[in-house]
Amino acid sequence: MKQTKLEAFTVIGISTRTTNENMQSAADIGMLWNRFMSEGLLQKIPNKTDDAIYSIYTEYESDYTKPYTTILGCRVNNADTIPEGMVAINIQASDYKKITTKGNLQEGLVYKKWLEIWNMDLDRAYQADFEIYGPKAQNPMDAEVDIFVGVK
Repeated sequence: MKQTKLEAFTVIGISTRTTNENMQSAADIGMLWNRFMSEGLLQKIPNKTDDAIYSIYTEYESDYTKPYTTILGCRVNNADTIPEGMVAINIQASDYKKITTKGNLQEGLVYKKWLEIWNMDLDRAYQADFEIYGPKAQNPMDAEVDIFVGVK
């Protein structure tokens, strides 16, 4: 786990409001991913900086045990054009703990890592946390995903 400071950036994508209570987020985020992939939304996002997919967790009511918003999309140069049905979010410059997880995405790799993160002694900011599914995550059986947890 490495402390890092990231500059502000913007993401355009689709969103849902969810909660981790009763494993609701697993269903909601799964449906969000399904929609993103089945509707070919990656190709519909304008001004992308690359094809990495960002899964952002923001607008926390309190902490990870309360409702929050998940946005699935791509980093963009600007949000001048937001396709219908999509949203834009500006992630402010902030400090993060970078945690990398490796393994099989189909076996709950990222969710299992979040279970560990929730039990870590981190001074979390609860502004924005996110995962990046870049080139190293293309093989779902042997993926590498970076998770950025906002800290104070």
